[in-house]
Amino acid sequence: MTDLTNDRKLEHIRAIENDPLTDRSGHYFDQIRLMHRAFPEIALGEVDSSCDFLGKKLSFPMLISSMTGGDHQLVKQVNQNLAKAAQVCGVAMAVGSQRVMFTAPSARESFQLRDFAPDVPLISNIGAVQLNCGMSSEQIQDAIDCLQADGLYLHLNPLQEAVQPEGDTDFSNLGNAIAKLVKTLDIPVLLKEVGSGLSPADIEIGLQAGISIFDVAGSGGTSWSRIEHHRRQDSSDLGLKFQDWGISTPTALKMANPYLGRATLVSSGGLRDGIDMVKSVILGASICGMAAPLLKPAMESSEAVVTEIEKIKTEFRTAMFLLGARDVAALFNNPAHILEAR
Repeated sequence: MTDLTNDRKLEHIRAIENDPLTDRSGHYFDQIRLMHRAFPEIALGEVDSSCDFLGKKLSFPMLISSMTGGDHQLVKQVNQNLAKAAQVCGVAMAVGSQRVMFTAPSARESFQLRDFAPDVPLISNIGAVQLNCGMSSEQIQDAIDCLQADGLYLHLNPLQEAVQPEGDTDFSNLGNAIAKLVKTLDIPVLLKEVGSGLSPADIEIGLQAGISIFDVAGSGGTSWSRIEHHRRQDSSDLGLKFQDWGISTPTALKMANPYLGRATLVSSGGLRDGIDMVKSVILGASICGMAAPLLKPAMESSEAVVTEIEKIKTEFRTAMFLLGARDVAALFNNPAHILEAR
């Protein structure tokens, strides 16, 4: 690990800024049509969109998904703006990979967010493959303590690592390594892909390792394969070849449905509005993650992030009203709300 780990954070943001096609805009949720109710039999003001996550109450089931972290002023400001907005809006937040803390110690500040978000769930983040690259449980506990986190994301990103010029690609026996780590921690560990989806076989491995919360993080949104393509210095088009690789988020949720008795699902990957969130909950997700719609506002101000989140919340609550769903429980894993799925 070198300072390249830190520089990469800013390069990722610049790639997203400069190339709109890093957002693959799969719009896979558009294939699902919902059952409109002309007689919702409730008042809009009666709609209760609140839910619980990691022992804390959210105003609606939204998670600000992992984005960034590092010792650049821009990424520090982004994380602080996101944390402030999470607190104001009553939503959860996950940070970007904290591996950079151990190569650039000044990056710790970008993850010291609890003072900005004292009352909402905060989730640490480490690449699972780092368990095969010498990262210790003590370092991971340090990352958790730095954020004062309520949970830990272990992200799985084999495609990104395969395309990344300096990628770590030894994913062998990770299930066993994760199982050992889970036993050492006193907060929940969440397993997450980064845009290619979790398969049923992946969930099986996670369950055997003691994981019970899974972020399916399917394809259709930001393509880290395409982002890493921009960082390559050679002529390879590998990142472009695989930019749409993976399982779409709706498909991943449907395949994970049989595990709902043992697993909590997080829907992320290509969600762009409150309607996509409602569809995710209907498909069995308890929480819905978004990152791309919030990055540009976060580069501006916390107030801009609040405005975007409140817009998404209004969409979510309006869709609930139009389905006649008084609370989130009335949506959850309820296919009666689906008119058709093309």
